[in-house]
Amino acid sequence: MAGLNVVSFRPERSDYAWTFGGVEPVMKVKTGEAVVRPDLQHVEGAEPGDTLALHFVSIEPSRDWAVSTTFPLFGALTSTTRTVTLQEPLPELVWRYDVDRSTRLVHFEARNGDFATDLPLDPMHGTVGVAPAGGEVRSSLVPDAHGGNMDTPEMRAGTTCYLGVNVEGALFSLGDGHCRQGEGETCGVAVEAAMETVLVVDLIKGRLTPWPRLETDDHIMSTGSARPLEDAFRIAHADLVRWLAEEHGLDTLDAYQLVSQISESPVANVCDPNYTFVAKAPKRYLPSSDVYGSIRAGLVEVAGRYLGERGGN
Repeated sequence: MAGLNVVSFRPERSDYAWTFGGVEPVMKVKTGEAVVRPDLQHVEGAEPGDTLALHFVSIEPSRDWAVSTTFPLFGALTSTTRTVTLQEPLPELVWRYDVDRSTRLVHFEARNGDFATDLPLDPMHGTVGVAPAGGEVRSSLVPDAHGGNMDTPEMRAGTTCYLGVNVEGALFSLGDGHCRQGEGETCGVAVEAAMETVLVVDLIKGRLTPWPRLETDDHIMSTGSARPLEDAFRIAHADLVRWLAEEHGLDTLDAYQLVSQISESPVANVCDPNYTFVAKAPKRYLPSSDVYGSIRAGLVEVAGRYLGERGGN
């Protein structure tokens, strides 16, 4: 693509990884590049103490169908290996969804009975993260400070994700494509599908980001992942308070008071080994809408050039 460095990658089965950390990158990318269909990437120049900025340009299903399931010992409303009850595990069942990209709908049909309905297509990635610190290798199922399987519907096209870099090259990866997902991912499985994803990569040198943060046109957001759920809530909101104080020079307790009155608090997941909460602050109530030196504006500009040269697709 003229004037824009676009790197494409389509993983083979052998390229997939099931952990954050402990595997070699499949390729290297430079900041400012638009990356198509990324998996495990080494970002040139990224060092511990930096922040990686990932702007999602587009996330689109690669097929006209998707699936969801229930299965034993996983989900918010069943006995699990951590939440032990005497009830029988739920059965393993599969629901197939038709996906219509032209009408932006996914079609739900009940397994038992005649009920059916169309739901809005709202593609996202459940898993986005970098290698954890200290040489750790973490299951891709478990979200934490490095990101991972946070399962927040906020991780959609148009969102910028900020991740603290823990190792040289950052080693970011993503996966777990969802055509849509309700807040909480209650049964543990969204409308799952392979995605064609384009994102732009940038780097903020010498800036720490302790927990994954998100930015859209209208909100800034902090995430927290832990068990019990109230600790995930506390992490997300404490990080949002500190972020406002850090960005805007507010006293910490002033920021705490402001967050207490303006925050929106969607639940991301209550099914993974760690639960995830999101704390959102509407930009219209903040001293300024700029964070991280307004790096998002440049990423949005690159995304617009990419989409313009592709005819908006």
